[in-house]
Amino acid sequence: MQYRKLGRTDLEVSLIGLGTMTWGRQNTQDEGFEQMDYALEQGINFFDTAEMYAVPPNAETYGKTETIIGNWFDARKNREQVILATKIAGPGMAWVREGNNTIDRKNILLAVEDSLTRLKTDYIDLYQLHWPNRGSYHFGQIWDYAPNFDKAAVEANFIEVLDTLDELIKAGKIRHIGLSNETAWGTCKWLELSEKYKLPRMASIQNEYSLMARHFEPDLSEISLHEDCGLLAWSPLTRGLISGKYLNGAMPEGTRLAIDSRKEHRANLQTDATIEAYMALAKEHNLDVCQMALAFVSQQPFVTSNLIGATSMEQLKSNIDSINLTLSQEVIDGIKTVRRRFPMSF
Repeated sequence: MQYRKLGRTDLEVSLIGLGTMTWGRQNTQDEGFEQMDYALEQGINFFDTAEMYAVPPNAETYGKTETIIGNWFDARKNREQVILATKIAGPGMAWVREGNNTIDRKNILLAVEDSLTRLKTDYIDLYQLHWPNRGSYHFGQIWDYAPNFDKAAVEANFIEVLDTLDELIKAGKIRHIGLSNETAWGTCKWLELSEKYKLPRMASIQNEYSLMARHFEPDLSEISLHEDCGLLAWSPLTRGLISGKYLNGAMPEGTRLAIDSRKEHRANLQTDATIEAYMALAKEHNLDVCQMALAFVSQQPFVTSNLIGATSMEQLKSNIDSINLTLSQEVIDGIKTVRRRFPMSF
């Protein structure tokens, strides 16, 4: 396993990080335990979760993934071996704190206590803001996102949030803080306010990044690389699409998209053609297309950790093994060619 420094903290996280969001819905607790045991054996020390998991999110599965992780810590007595990241949910879910879940002082204090209880720990290594109060271009909103917000009100909220997180760090309940699904402006503003008011600094940004979703590169990669706010890449396999299992409208039973209605924005005429082009490139070089996709993400200098997820041990082992693959310049050139043909596949 390889390791990279988390922002300006003293932590070094595994380049392959363990995603957890299927535990409690597609995966049982026993399966989650098996995945965590194996990942730790392979040198993965970075686990990422969120209060809203399992997914697809609903009232019945809210908090289940954190509970499974907490039960594993309790059973294995190995909390100190894991760098644990979780997230507070942003607005939009009626079942989270009765729908009054703006990320602010009140909700942060409640959310942290609830996560600590479910996780059966007294500290969280990396506490992340799952998505901005003002909205985001993620989750299929790239075609509709408009930055029409009250700048002064947003900045005031940022300061309130940083003050609250500072209080929790001083209390020992969280160690470091991070962003998720943020924009370039938002990331820079968080960093600016932290410096101005001598408040905790965002150590990372967890955004979508994959062969098929590369919005991060033109507007955020420089910030990650040069401002020490590295990318924690979510969905590096584009929700499994890159495997080809959903080609031509296929919907295999038990797969994530089979139970998740939030997929319409990824279904268009370009998606299948893009996948087929990457599959052909992998075949040309005798590579597994999923390992090729993961290796591409891991090789980016602005990536701190590549967050993989799996519903089977076979998938998990193959995904972790991608750490041993270094893409040749010929493959990289092939990826560039495909991207020029399909610059925005959904």
